[in-house]
This record gives sequence, structure tokens and C-alpha cells, in this order.
Amino acid sequence: MSKPKSPQPVKLVISVITGDKGLFDTTCEKLVERFGEIDYTSETLPFDFTDYYEKELGKDLFRHILSFKDLISPDRLSQIKRYTNDLEDQFLKERGNRRVNIDPGYIALCHFVLASCKGFAHRPYLVDGVYADLTLVFRKKTFQALEWTFPDYASKKLIDILNGLRSDYYKLLKEMGETEKC
Repeated sequence: MSKPKSPQPVKLVISVITGDKGLFDTTCEKLVERFGEIDYTSETLPFDFTDYYEKELGKDLFRHILSFKDLISPDRLSQIKRYTNDLEDQFLKERGNRRVNIDPGYIALCHFVLASCKGFAHRPYLVDGVYADLTLVFRKKTFQALEWTFPDYASKKLIDILNGLRSDYYKLLKEMGETEKC
């Protein structure tokens, strides 16, 4: 019989999509206030896989992937999603449209999970209206997309970024004496 135990801490990763460099900088400041030091910021990535956010956020959108130095418990994901939704609301346009999209998730040894407020077959409910979106799984030494993975997260560029973050996370777990593997 298996016995319940606490999960390994995970690496907090947040995607920020906007078309406004100043708003990106302000968003990062707020995220640092809440979650501590950012230990990785990706290069500016054009957000051109879909026009899904164009009507609300505008054109010429870009994304940055951020990760945070301090590891978190995975059970904080819903709380973090609620905070990032509230942060998005702080920057609304006069008509109520968002100006920034902030998507939190985490890297664990076996997978990459995003938070969502939309339920679906592959998104188990967590708490407070938030679902866990199993976005990528780690197999054969790399993150791999699933049939429902968003095309941008299935791209080589984002998978390379997330693989690099996972590698750093794995080294940190070893230093901490966390030996559980995927």
C-alpha cells in the first residue's frame, strides 16, 4: 500500500504575453514582489502561432518565459493563477479588455503543467475555479507535446527553453538531496 507524502517542490514558470514593453516590465516587477527573484527571462518571442489574443490585446504581441529562483509546492498553482488573473485585471483597458496575458505553470521532473480557468477532458479541477493543464510530459530526455498541447508550447523553441529550465531544476533538486526521479 502506498502512503501519502509531500510532493517534491516544483519550478514556477510564468508566460507573459503583451504588445507593450513598459507593461511587460511593470508586470515583472509585480511578479517579483509576489514570487521573489526571477532567475530566467527568455529572449523576446513573437507570439504568432495564433491570433487568439489579437482582438483583446492588440497586434504585434510578444511573449517572455520567466522562471523563479524559489521553488514552490505544486498545490500553490491555483492560488498563483488567481493572483495572476487579478494582476491582469489591474491593467485592463477602459473597455475592460486585457492588455497582458499572464499564464503560470510549473516544471516538475515528469511534466510541465499550466494553470487554466477553463475545464476540459485533460484538465483536472484543482480548487477555486482553477484547473491543471497537463501541457507536456518528459520522456526520452525531452519534453514532449500531447495531442492537446497548444502549438506554441509544442514548438521546438519553447520545448528547448523548458528543457533548459528543467535541467537547472534537476541540478537544484540533487543539491537539495531530492532523489526522487521521473
